[in-house]
Amino acid sequence: MLGSFMANAQNSLTPEKMMELKRISGGTVSPDGNYLLYAQTTISVEENKGNADLFVLNLKTKAVQQLTDTPVSESSAQWVNGNKIYYMANDNDVPTIWKMNVDGSNKTKVSENGKEIEDFKVSADESVILTLQSVQIRKNINQTYEDLPKADARVENDLLYRHWSTWDDYTAKHIFYFPLTNGKISGEGKDLLQGENFSGIVPPFGDLGGVTFTPDNKSVIYSSKKKLGKEFALSTNSELYQVELSTGKTVCLTCNNEFKGYESAPSFSSKGDMAWLAMERDGFESDKNNLIVKTTAGKVVNLTANYDITISDYAWNGDGTKLYFLVPTKGTVQVFEVVLKTGVITQLTNDVCDYTSVSVFGNTIYAGRQSMIQPTELYAIQVIAAKKGAPHSIVTQLTNVNGELLSKLDKPTVEEKWVKTTDGKDMLVWMILPPNFDASKKYPALLYCQGGPQSEVSQFFSYRWNFMVMASQGYVVVAPNRRGLPGFGQEWNDAISKDWGGQSIQDYLSAIDAAAELPYVDKDRLGCVGASYGGYSVYMLAGVHQKRFKTFIAHAGLFNLESWYGMTEELFFAKWDIGGPYWEAENKEAFVKNSPHRYVQNWDTPIMVIHGAMDFRVPESEGMQAYQVAQLKGIKSRFLHFPTENHWIMKPQNALVWHREFYKWLAEDLHPEKTK
Repeated sequence: MLGSFMANAQNSLTPEKMMELKRISGGTVSPDGNYLLYAQTTISVEENKGNADLFVLNLKTKAVQQLTDTPVSESSAQWVNGNKIYYMANDNDVPTIWKMNVDGSNKTKVSENGKEIEDFKVSADESVILTLQSVQIRKNINQTYEDLPKADARVENDLLYRHWSTWDDYTAKHIFYFPLTNGKISGEGKDLLQGENFSGIVPPFGDLGGVTFTPDNKSVIYSSKKKLGKEFALSTNSELYQVELSTGKTVCLTCNNEFKGYESAPSFSSKGDMAWLAMERDGFESDKNNLIVKTTAGKVVNLTANYDITISDYAWNGDGTKLYFLVPTKGTVQVFEVVLKTGVITQLTNDVCDYTSVSVFGNTIYAGRQSMIQPTELYAIQVIAAKKGAPHSIVTQLTNVNGELLSKLDKPTVEEKWVKTTDGKDMLVWMILPPNFDASKKYPALLYCQGGPQSEVSQFFSYRWNFMVMASQGYVVVAPNRRGLPGFGQEWNDAISKDWGGQSIQDYLSAIDAAAELPYVDKDRLGCVGASYGGYSVYMLAGVHQKRFKTFIAHAGLFNLESWYGMTEELFFAKWDIGGPYWEAENKEAFVKNSPHRYVQNWDTPIMVIHGAMDFRVPESEGMQAYQVAQLKGIKSRFLHFPTENHWIMKPQNALVWHREFYKWLAEDLHPEKTK
């Protein structure tokens, strides 16, 4: 059985041991530069949930103090007006805003109005609180027919009646404004979006992270796609709006600029200059993210216009002369800086890792950092200015919350290889070798197919698609940065759109063919796994692999592009990446070429299909169609279905089921000796 296989790897990372890892998030430096505030989540498999507590790291003494220790998760922690900490936690099942001192003392309720607050933000001078709350914008069936209180139905006249994993609940998320009086908020608050008819600022997940106060704390800047129904489903054109707190007067700040895609993440420097992120093309959610600054004099500059990079996060330095930001580059995510005066951009780090956040004090950047063999920890990046040439940095690890557990494990080795593609390009392939690797032996290998499709195969530490766990089960993992990924220039990123089944699939075959030639890879024991677009890739490869692979696993994969187009919700994605509706003549050839279901006559290899019933981005019917094909063709196949999960597997016990079934399936064809 699989259990005996796991038992043979006592010094390796297993799914069960992975659940014991503490998960760090946040990492913001205090206004005085002396403390780092972060959340640490622990997972309870028995209770089937995670719990986040708040911690501070004293940057002078390096002492760590736990600030909260409750049975509910604390969230949205933020520094305000000195070293005060505001955060949110449930109180008798009511979301409540609290504040406390930096040492955790004097915990006090700030909100007691019983509103279903989903997030909050406090002004720097502690005079105003914004909250995110749902407001009903249309009637449900029982309100329409008041004499039918037990009716259970929906009547729809437009699109986007469900989104990602939830059905539309007839509400929109609005920003509410409350004055802070004697440290508390009261009353109903003022709806800053009252009277506006659109889907809210951040559906369906969202928070107030992209909302900011103006320097005088009298207005708020927020990003919104002010559309409803079909228009919302077909567009990514969000704009920045400024609303005056006292009057509610709203003006659009970006409606007349050249950026027609997402515009987001506004923030102000200490000098009053405003920065934000902007994409040029409407409908392309993975377009280049530019870093824009508007000075107090009104001059607007695209700081990244002449650089072939895309930005994922950024922060101002203290004196407002520089911005630090994260950039995916060559299979990693690194920290860069730009000097406003000169516009010169410099890469500050060059480590085999992903930096995940930036918070700045003085000449030090505080950042989360992870790799394929290390979960997120907090680091300090000291920026050293050079008298001549570019600045450089010194990187120091600050936290080590998983050090004891990881020190007991044998770790895989991560290697960088470059492979020639069928069109003569150089492609980066991450090779993750099993712990205690012996080059004289032959190992089964797994081709990992990334989702997105425009999501980088970087040094991420995933809690499902975890390369350390995969390699620790005795597999060589082959993870290509195929066509369509950021970090290798915009041309490489854009190449996959409208060509899903073309060059990117050939890139996968190039990667596994190169791996199969290595002396330590057993070419007769090759598997292929992936989720979302990666699941699509598995289905497509199952029809064109010409017996390269011994087994497949597809999670939440797109199988029949015509049925998927008719069921998915964010149609801007389908329109941009696939080309538009299948019934239009100019798209018919692309649907035939790129849909995996057109190649099932070639299927002849065992396949496992995994899907969540609450996945509305890639509906469960896609997985069911694929599984049914395999069954009817007499191919060894298995269907793993999660009735309450969506595109991801979120509950700890379901996650363990996922891992156990995943590795059991692989072992049957790639490690048969381990299943006896």
